[in-house]
Amino acid sequence: MSRDEYLHHLENGTLSEILNREEVHPGDAFFIPAGRIHGIGKGILLTEIQQTSDITYRVYDWGRVDKEGLSRPLHTDLALDVINFEDTGPFKTVYSPQPNRPVKLVQCPYFTTQRLDADQSVTRDYFALDSFVIYICTSGSFTIHYGEEKPATLVRGETILLPAEIKQVTLVPEGQGTFLEVFVP
Repeated sequence: MSRDEYLHHLENGTLSEILNREEVHPGDAFFIPAGRIHGIGKGILLTEIQQTSDITYRVYDWGRVDKEGLSRPLHTDLALDVINFEDTGPFKTVYSPQPNRPVKLVQCPYFTTQRLDADQSVTRDYFALDSFVIYICTSGSFTIHYGEEKPATLVRGETILLPAEIKQVTLVPEGQGTFLEVFVP
């Protein structure tokens, strides 16, 4: 859409009418590059992985107010300088889970995110990687074995950051489990 069309809807309070909507299901993945307007619908639990940044420009807030009846501040003028009006997608990442093997969801200059569905032990080798690794457990639970250290257990909703000096881990699921693996390429 054009900048003018966006401004027209913004000024008339009809921005929500022109936003793309995606029905989401467990396991869906979306890559939202900088400059793409996005929001999270009611009742959706997600993991958001992003490059280091402390900037968020709010352009619409669905009429929400705080307990004093005040709206949160909007940043519509600042957002105009960074919205990519030519960005048309794709929105959803297409992938096929592979048992006991990582599947790449997103790779960009800032991070790589992979999904691993496991029902048996999986050893991950990071000798060629010069980055920390973050594991985010999205279902089930895993015991993470590395070196001579005491194993760590990760359950659904928990995250662990492994320092770059750890070069090999063995992940042992209790039954079936899924986690996200994130690192800097």
